[in-house]
Parts: sequence; structure tokens; C-alpha cells
Amino acid sequence: MSNFTVPTREEVSENNQAIFDNLQKGLGFVPNLYAYFAKNETALGDYLALQNRKSTLKAKEREVINLVTSQINNCLYCQSAHTLIGKMNGFSEEQIIELRKGTASFDSKLDALVKFAASVVVNKGKATVSAKEAFFQAGYNEANMIDVVLVIGDKIISNYIHNLTDFAIDFPIATPIEQELV
Repeated sequence: MSNFTVPTREEVSENNQAIFDNLQKGLGFVPNLYAYFAKNETALGDYLALQNRKSTLKAKEREVINLVTSQINNCLYCQSAHTLIGKMNGFSEEQIIELRKGTASFDSKLDALVKFAASVVVNKGKATVSAKEAFFQAGYNEANMIDVVLVIGDKIISNYIHNLTDFAIDFPIATPIEQELV
């Protein structure tokens, strides 16, 4: 059980209250992860700016990275959130589980992406030569590589915050899987 609490709208600064209002309007609720960031005056706005920046990667590709990174970092909150978002982006439950395991047999380009992202996370930025080669051979370029690292960084931030705090998960809980990644 967590000793950390998620603040309510009334418990955060005026600036963060405005962000809560926008999240409420856009998502229909304020996810606990975002609310927790609001304990810091600038972290929520900074995090959302990072998360919503323009990218060379499509939304579906970003979800591939989010799913595998959250799996490697054993963050059930983010696994759960991105399982839901992954389905909203067209992935089936079976595909999501496969992505979390570090493969994408259903799409060769996404397979190279998920293996590259997993290799980057597992090896702390020193992806294997084979993962890098496959990533570039699949049609990705250096601008895409930079965006992969930015998405990984974004996800590591949220993974670590939840892993440190263990506040309630406000998404349907992701299916547990055995972790077998590259």
C-alpha cells in the first residue's frame, strides 16, 4: 500500500488547477499520474509539454515504445494506461501482449522498433548493433532514433514516479505477463 497520496484539484496551485481543468475537459478525468506531478509547481506542465511535443513517430509507434519501456521497468500503472491507449490506436490485446514481450510478428517495421526500443532501455542507451541495424534497415532514420529516445525518456519518468509512489492505478489493470525481453 502506498504512503503517497494523489492531490485533489483543491490541493494544487492555481496554475496546476487550470491544467487539471483542461485534462478533465479533454480526457474526462485527471489520471492519478498527472495529478501526482501537480505536487510540484512546474512538473505537470513540463511533463505534458514533453509528452505532447511534435514527433517524427506516429502515435502507434510511440505506443510501441511506451508499452515495451513500461514492461521492462515493471510499471503496472503505465502498462495499464498504455494497454488502453494502445487499443485506442488499433492494437489488439494479443498484439499489446506481444509488444510488451518485445516483438511484433504482425508488422516487420514495428518489430524492428520494439526490439530497438527494448535494447535501448535494457542496455541503458547502448543498443546492440543488430537492434540498431534492424531499426535503420526497417526504414527509420536518425531523427526517428532521437524521437525514440525522447519517448523512452518520457516513459522512464512516469515509470519511475509510479514505481516510487505506488499510488492507485485508475485504468483497467493490464494482463500480467512473464517478462522475456531482449
